Amino acid sequence: MPLLLSPLQHSPIPTEIRGITPDRLAGLSLPEIERLPVLHGNRSLPLAELFDVAGSAQDLHLELHGDLSCVHWVGAGMTGGRIHVEGSVGRHAGSGMSGGLLEIAGSADGWAGAEMRGGLLRIKGSAGPLAGGAYRGATKGMTGGNLLIHGDAGSETGLVMRRGLIAIGGSCGDFPAFNMLAGALFVFGSCGRRPAAGMRRGTLAMLGHAPSNPPLPTFRYAATLQPTALRLVLTRLEQLQFPFNHDLYHACVEMYRGDLVAGGKGELLKIPDAAFPQ
Repeated sequence: MPLLLSPLQHSPIPTEIRGITPDRLAGLSLPEIERLPVLHGNRSLPLAELFDVAGSAQDLHLELHGDLSCVHWVGAGMTGGRIHVEGSVGRHAGSGMSGGLLEIAGSADGWAGAEMRGGLLRIKGSAGPLAGGAYRGATKGMTGGNLLIHGDAGSETGLVMRRGLIAIGGSCGDFPAFNMLAGALFVFGSCGRRPAAGMRRGTLAMLGHAPSNPPLPTFRYAATLQPTALRLVLTRLEQLQFPFNHDLYHACVEMYRGDLVAGGKGELLKIPDAAFPQ
């Protein structure tokens, strides 16, 4: 039986459960887990004062059920194991994680997967701003792993991304892949303004069924083609059970090189405008 945490009551006061991860709880007894400190507003309280705690953490499986929209840092820093969240969560879910699986059945607020280094973070709903991005002042965002957002994502997704894969089933806000260093960001809906601004390397693929904002003037058209790398990433997403239009396996895309103000070694892929009905 996994370890099950359920909030005793809904509170608008932010609760931070940083460090409550399967890999760190595996060697603890149930009473020891109940005494672990969590931050509730500006007060440090035992976990059992805020959550009903049941089951065992020995199998590296943690489940959270209930209204967790004001619960932050879920799965942050985890290195292994599995967390399943039946509901939505607050900010910083899966930030800094380097291994394991974090599944969120609902949505996640800002900084989901920020600076993650490995593992798989799956969000069945939508994500807030800066998913897979860097914290202010940091030089690198996501450096590894897979971040799958089945719904929409906010602005600055993949900010200063260095490695890894981000896939967005819906649309994303402004500045996707802003200052990207490397890695891949695939968007299957529409993109907001200034896509891939400041990109040095890496790939932003805009594969939506409706037109997105056009590439910046500092990107140069290179070719219309069927990239092998595109099919490889789509195959990986299919293996990860991420839904997308399989017609994309045979689609021709326009490739643009840029951002020329940052060296011009990145690539932006987009479905040609002629493919959209007028």
